[in-house]
Amino acid sequence: MLPPIVTTIADVRAAVDAARAAQKPIAFVPTMGALHEGHAALVRAARGFVVVSIFVNPTQFGPKEDFAKYPRTIEADQKLCGEAGASLIFAPGVEEMYPTNSVTFVDVAKLGDHLCGAARPGHFRGVCTVVLKLFNIVRPDVAHFGAKDYQQARIIAQMVRDLNVPVEVRVEPTIREADGLALSSRNRYLSADERAVAPRIYQMLQATRVRAAAGEIDAARLESALAADLATIPGARVDYARVVDAETLQPLARLDRPAVAAVAVFLGTTRLIDNLVLA
Repeated sequence: MLPPIVTTIADVRAAVDAARAAQKPIAFVPTMGALHEGHAALVRAARGFVVVSIFVNPTQFGPKEDFAKYPRTIEADQKLCGEAGASLIFAPGVEEMYPTNSVTFVDVAKLGDHLCGAARPGHFRGVCTVVLKLFNIVRPDVAHFGAKDYQQARIIAQMVRDLNVPVEVRVEPTIREADGLALSSRNRYLSADERAVAPRIYQMLQATRVRAAAGEIDAARLESALAADLATIPGARVDYARVVDAETLQPLARLDRPAVAAVAVFLGTTRLIDNLVLA
């Protein structure tokens, strides 16, 4: 059964209010559309009245990132949402989310300044702003995010804690292809040759975990080895390869606390991100 699509704040609030009156918990999965099995897994993990938002958020795109070319596949997205068990799709237009003269933004300091934030200045300000707006609109009990976007999930969790937003943030495991490539809407842009070598990104992360498990605790050496491994992938250009504190996302000298290896790699013009918790 296809879930209904609503496009206005008033309509999604009315639907959520009706579900809450029926004693249903409200779950929320925010997306930009172009959905895949990773998104479906988030929907399936949700319980109760499940709202999926589909909104290509202009404020998280940089000046050299083509907002206009981001894939819009609403019919396929609706079908996937229905098969995964979504109750409602909220697909607002830009004017609905950002009325004229909107001047307020949300910025989570430090967590968004490096990794993807260094390469995409202003990106996480846009993410936090739209997610907080969506939380205020949908008012969910639980919101589901994917671990592939580790930095984003940590930033959202920090925002929720700092601003006392009454929502539980749950981070679901990364969904991968059989060969290890993390599912992403951007994978569709890979050429056949690029797709063939893309799984090596995850293999290099796994090698980093093996090094750490074998006793290497110097973060700089782990980073150097990871970057060198990634550079061997044909056609790859490494944006970053970092080992950071799993909680604060700050650089580490030694693996004396929970850590995550996080990478961003260009294959051709396609930027892929992935991560793996080390300890």
